[in-house]
Amino acid sequence: MEKAKIGVLTISDRASRGEYEDISGKYIIEYINEVITSPFEIVYRIVPDERDLIEGALIHMADIEGCCLILTTGGTGPAPRDVTPGATEAVCQKMLPGFGELMRTVSLKQVPTAILSRQTAGIRNKTLIINLPGKPQSIKVCLDAVFPAVPYCIDLIGGPYITTDESKVKAFRPSK
Repeated sequence: MEKAKIGVLTISDRASRGEYEDISGKYIIEYINEVITSPFEIVYRIVPDERDLIEGALIHMADIEGCCLILTTGGTGPAPRDVTPGATEAVCQKMLPGFGELMRTVSLKQVPTAILSRQTAGIRNKTLIINLPGKPQSIKVCLDAVFPAVPYCIDLIGGPYITTDESKVKAFRPSK
């Protein structure tokens, strides 16, 4: 079985300068370790809230590192320095708005400010990129909602076959 490379990209000015511990990126790694049962390795980076640096990191993780999935955290709100969705859109050939729609829908059950989120997802060549929020509890709510579709999406774009611990997340694949 081909080993999947999964990128975790934290977008944070303070974490990139070492002023703040990257709790969100570490939480995503913990989540992936609990949910995915097939072979994988993590490619982890932290960059500041600078669009060109985010775009460069996404391109490098997808095209050079060969990640089939990149999960970003941070920079999805309405503040001036929140530029992650724009950087994601700039590097993707196809956008998958259903991911953002579902993440906002499930997040609204937790907090009314979820409508301020601009999370999105898209495809760059053979890489699925998903923008997640910055708080670990919100990350969990969003990943629990969208992750059932992730392995099949990766199948469709020519990536490795990913399996999950069905007691945590049941990956959906159409019956043959």
